[in-house]
Amino acid sequence: MWLNTTSFSFLLTGFPGMERAHHWISIPLLVVYISILLGNGILLFLIRDDHNLHEPMYYFLAMLAATDLGVTLTTMPTVLGVLWLNYREISHGVCFSQAYFIHTLSIVESGVLLAMAYDRFIAICNPLRYASILTNTQVMKIGVGILTRAGLSIMPIIIRLLWLPYCQSNVLSHAFCLHQDVIKLACADITFNRLYPVVVVFAMVLLDFLIIVFSYILILKTVMSITSGEERAKAFNTCVSHICCILVFYITVVGLTLIHRFGKHAPRVVHITMSYVYFLFPPFMNPVIYIIKTKQIQSGILHLLSLSHSSV
Repeated sequence: MWLNTTSFSFLLTGFPGMERAHHWISIPLLVVYISILLGNGILLFLIRDDHNLHEPMYYFLAMLAATDLGVTLTTMPTVLGVLWLNYREISHGVCFSQAYFIHTLSIVESGVLLAMAYDRFIAICNPLRYASILTNTQVMKIGVGILTRAGLSIMPIIIRLLWLPYCQSNVLSHAFCLHQDVIKLACADITFNRLYPVVVVFAMVLLDFLIIVFSYILILKTVMSITSGEERAKAFNTCVSHICCILVFYITVVGLTLIHRFGKHAPRVVHITMSYVYFLFPPFMNPVIYIIKTKQIQSGILHLLSLSHSSV
């Protein structure tokens, strides 16, 4: 029996076989969600209010924080709804919208990391022209370009979900909607929806990574040519936070890919847990990395705390 997308809902899944522990599982997830909201929210607030942070490097960081908040706010309601209230039903419209934003924001994050690499490349390899190249207008254009690229690239596969017929089973394997989950339930030729995401990943995420690696090879070459050891360390230190964020993002991407490719016989809970790591670990770690490694942000937080203390 085929089901029309206008007359049915999908059922989300928490941790199969562990339903009695859902309330306990939700506690660490809630702590992580709150930490992500606080950490990225603080970064956005500081970058907006502190004039010392009104530089391209921090504008790109604000884009990264906003993207991480977007991923969290997109997945958090349905995850907590399933774990707390056992509310599993989700309409096809909401499900497809959630899948669109989840996948779009993943491409956005890759694009922002590439833009941050470009920022460090110009700052170190062409410092005299940094201010003239990365103007506020140029930063805004880069941000719009990143959003447009991601939004348009994901749209075809999500739009096609609306026109596909679906089988009797409507149970998804996660507590949020993913394109690869929904497409498994379709009763039609899904060749396009299987091949197109692979093309997108290779054309964007993998290409972004290769360009980032190439830019850092050039950065390293420039840094090593600096005669002063102190200046060399100072220049490279401005890249450490970004390198850490790149590693966090791409290691989770590789980890999730390996689990799906080679872990077919692994327990289902392993796949589900890895998906949570993929969506929660980078948004959790990114603000931690920048708060620990960036003195200007540390100063901003201390200033914020001193103001709140003096007002009490």
